[in-house]
Order: sequence, then structure tokens, then C-alpha cells
Amino acid sequence: MTDDTDLLAGLEALEGKLAQARASITRRFIGQEQVVDLALSALLCGGHGLLIGLPGLGKTRLVETLGTVMGLNTNRVQFTPDLMPADILGSEVLETASDGSRAFKFIEGPIFCQLLMADEINRASPRTQSALLQAMQERQVTVAGANRPLEPPFHVLATQNPIEQEGTYPLPEAQLDRFLVQIEVPYPDRDTERAILLATTGAAEEEAHAVFTPADLIEAQQMLRRMPVGEAVMEAILDLVRACRPDDPSASEVVRDTVAWGPGPRAAQALMLTVRARAMLQGRLAPDAGDVAAMAQPVLGHRMALNFAARARGDDLSALIARTVADVAQVKVAA
Repeated sequence: MTDDTDLLAGLEALEGKLAQARASITRRFIGQEQVVDLALSALLCGGHGLLIGLPGLGKTRLVETLGTVMGLNTNRVQFTPDLMPADILGSEVLETASDGSRAFKFIEGPIFCQLLMADEINRASPRTQSALLQAMQERQVTVAGANRPLEPPFHVLATQNPIEQEGTYPLPEAQLDRFLVQIEVPYPDRDTERAILLATTGAAEEEAHAVFTPADLIEAQQMLRRMPVGEAVMEAILDLVRACRPDDPSASEVVRDTVAWGPGPRAAQALMLTVRARAMLQGRLAPDAGDVAAMAQPVLGHRMALNFAARARGDDLSALIARTVADVAQVKVAA
């Protein structure tokens, strides 16, 4: 009972801080509440996020604001074709002391931070992209045979431009799978764009301020993992993930005909975490089936691929995921 009481009190206190954080972020990143909530969800879950959007939609501004509001030490790397792994991880240099002795000294790269912004990540070569794999999964890097831990909490928020494909290197599936969520950043509507014009072209702009500290964020991440998930929600997650695999008996004919490969167990783990984060951001003490449906696209969209025939027909993966969510819900109701 004491643990439940402590969790309830902690969630109620966290709700107020999250409301302050969201308000501070949306003063600088205007009118994209769903994008802000998904980015916050990635941090609350201790994961990484991939932001996909056209140039000028505020992706960089969002990451910078998140770093300030969450109190994180932030570095930014502009990915280019000539970027090398050592430019991200760091390297050892031979240093000569005043007495003439020489020794190798490790110079930390920009990855040694708490929030790394990987700008236009698909512009770097696969060799450089792979430099992030160990850091994203294990929160450490290996340089010159030595394992070097990264300061917790460690997060990567990467951006990608969906239209400029010349001179880019698509992210491999293994790296995409390490992003907890894929966040689509759309065009703003007319009223939002008007508000952006008024807020950003005057004499002064809104400034973000720190609401969290790194210790606060770590505490929130631990609290999120203590949030209960009902058996019905867990079953809905398993049903949905398995229904998206073309070789699973529960998959529909449409999935079998259009999907080359489906999501693995990491997708189910991501849903278990993100549905809790969504409930937490909305001030609820436990997630429900609606949270599973809402998080399906951000969690599954980059963990599935259409087969050649489906791509040739112009099939849409987002529509397929939405249809699968609806089919799974109908089966549940019928049962």
C-alpha cells in the first residue's frame, strides 16, 4: 500500500512539472502539441526519437528547446557525407608533457552529452551512422579498446528531411529499430502559422526556461516503469504487434500480401513504455487501449516495410497500420 501511495503522490507531483514543461516548450514551438508530446514521451521512456519533416518546420528549434526545458547538457552534430566516426565519438591524441614525456589522451567527442541532436542523420555514410549504434543501445562507446560510459540520462533526437534524397544514405533497419518513436512533423495549419509569424518576427521572442533537472528526468523515467499496465492493454499490444508480422497466423490477408517484414519484440517493448508516457502526460494513472491505438503509428511505422509489389502499387504503410489497429480492435470486441 505504501508503494502505491508513493507512486500516486509522485505521479501527481510529476503531472504539474510536465504541464509546466509542455507550456514552456509550446511557447517556442507553437501549435504542434502532438509532436511535443511524442518528443517528451521519448525522453520520459529513456529512449530516442527520429523527427521527420520538411526544412523550416522547427525540428532543430524543438530539440534545442527540449534540452533547455529538461535541463540537459545538449550537443548538436550536423551530419554530412564527410563526417567520420571519430568526429562523433572522439579520439586519442598523443600529448607531450612539459617534461618531454608522451602519453595518449582521449579527447571526448560531442556524443558525450545528455541530449545529442543528430541533424540530417541520413546525410552521413553508413560507417558514421554505425558510430551511434552502441551508444544508443548500451549508453557507452568503445574507443581504442576502452569502454567509456555516457553520462545518464542519454538521448538521441535525430532529424531527417524526407524529400532531399540525393547524396543521402538511408538508415539501416537495425538503427531505425533503436529509435523508440518516429515523429512526423507536419505543416502547421493557418492559425498556427499566423501565431508563428507574430511570435517570431517581432522585437523579442519567448525564451525557454529549465523546468526539470537530469535527476528529475531520471526519477520520472523510473516512475514511468512503475506505472501499472492492465492485462487487457498488454494483450492489445501483443495482438497488434503480432498482427503486423506477415508470417504470423493472426496476420490478415492484407498484411501478408503487402508487408515484407514486421516489427520485432522491441516494438512491443516500445509500446509498453510509450502508452505509459502518453497516460502520464495526460494526467492518468494507467494507460488504456486508446493509448495503444494512438502510439501505433509512431512506434510501428519505422519498424515495418512494404514488399516490392505493394510499393509498386503505391500502397501506404500508415493506412495499413491504421487498418490493422481497427481490425485488432474489432476482433477484441467480437471476442
